[in-house]
Amino acid sequence: MSMTPARLPVVLDVGPAVHQSAGLSRYAERLAAHLLAGQADRVDLTLFYNAHSGHELPASLQGAPVRTLDRGQYAWRLGALASQLLRAPRFGSSILGSGPSWPLYHATEHLLPRLPGPTVMTVHDLIFERYPEHHTRTNRAFLKLAMPLFVRAADRIIAVSQQTKRDLVDLYHTPPEKITVIYEGVDPRFRPAPADEIARVRAAYSPDRPYLLMVGTLEPRKNHATAARALARLKAMGFPHRLLVVGGRGWLFDQVQAAVEAAGVASDVTFAGYVPAADLPPLYSGAACALMPSLYEGFGFPVLEAMACGAPVVCSNASSLPEVAGGAALLVPPTDDEALAGAVARVLREPGLAAGLREQGFAQAARFRWDRCAAETVGVYAEMMARV
Repeated sequence: MSMTPARLPVVLDVGPAVHQSAGLSRYAERLAAHLLAGQADRVDLTLFYNAHSGHELPASLQGAPVRTLDRGQYAWRLGALASQLLRAPRFGSSILGSGPSWPLYHATEHLLPRLPGPTVMTVHDLIFERYPEHHTRTNRAFLKLAMPLFVRAADRIIAVSQQTKRDLVDLYHTPPEKITVIYEGVDPRFRPAPADEIARVRAAYSPDRPYLLMVGTLEPRKNHATAARALARLKAMGFPHRLLVVGGRGWLFDQVQAAVEAAGVASDVTFAGYVPAADLPPLYSGAACALMPSLYEGFGFPVLEAMACGAPVVCSNASSLPEVAGGAALLVPPTDDEALAGAVARVLREPGLAAGLREQGFAQAARFRWDRCAAETVGVYAEMMARV
C-alpha cells in the first residue's frame, strides 16, 4: 500500500504582488499562481503580506489561505533588519502560525526577518552594489546594511540569473552551493498580436512612422542616453523611425529627458509612460526592433517578451542579458552608441537577418516558463524541508 507524501508547508511572501507593479511584483504573483494551480499536490501554500497600504491580493490569488501583518512600511522593513542584527526571531507566529513545527518561509523580495523555521530568499539583483548612483540614498543605505545580513541568514538563496549568482559570490562571498539559479518565465499573453491589434496601437502611439521600442522603468540604468545617441545616428543615416519608450518614470527621469535633448532627438522620442496591459503585446509585435541597451539587469523581462511577440531584439552584452537573450539577439557594448546604431541599422536593412532573429527569438522565449520556475522552486523547498 503506497503512502501519499505529505505536502510541504510553505509561507510565501507575496507583498510585491500587493504593493508594486514592476518585476518583483510579477515574480511574486506568477510564482504564487503557479504554485497554487500546478503544485497543490506537493505544497501546502499560505500567502503572506504586510497590509500597510490597504491594497489587496491580485485577483489571480484571491481565495488562497493568507496571513497578514499591519505594520507601517518602514516599521516592517526596519523590524526585519533589527531582527537580523539582534539575531532575535520576530513576527514568527504572525507570519508562520503557532507551531510547534514551522513551515518554510520564502522571501520574494529583498527583505527577510529572523524566523524560527527554514528560510529561502530570492535575490533578483545587486544593482545597488554595482551601480549605487542609481538608487536613492536612503534605499542604498538600507540595502548596504541589510542585504548581506539577509543573504547570510537565509538557509537557501534562489537567484534569477547566473549573473546574480556571480554577484552574490563575488560581493558577499556567498557559498555557491547555497545558491540555486531558477529562471523566471514569460507570460503566455506575450505572443504575436493579430494585424488589427498592431494597427490599433500604431495609430495610437506612432501613426506617422515606424518605431523602435524600449520597455522598462525610465531611469539611467536602462541607458536611454545611449539609445538617444544611437537614434541620432540612425536619423543621420536616413531612417525615419521614432523611439517609443514605454514605462513609468523613475526617480532620475530628468537625467533621461536631458540625455534625449542633448542628443537632438527630442522630437523623435515619445515617452508613453505606463500603457494598458492589452497594448503591450501588439506594441512589441509592431516594433521594427526592440532595444534593451541596459547597463545592468538582474534578469531582463522585456528581451523575452519582445522575442515572444516576434520582435527582433538588440540588447547590451552586459550583466544577465547575454544569458537571457542566448543567441537570439544582436549584442552590443552598452555605452557604444555607434555599435547600437549599427546593429539596429542591420536589422532594419536586412530582412533575412530580422526574420532569423524572430525565429530564434520564439525558440529562446519558449525556454522560460513559469510552470518550470514553480516546479524547480518546489524542488528547493523539498530539499530544505528534508533537512528539518
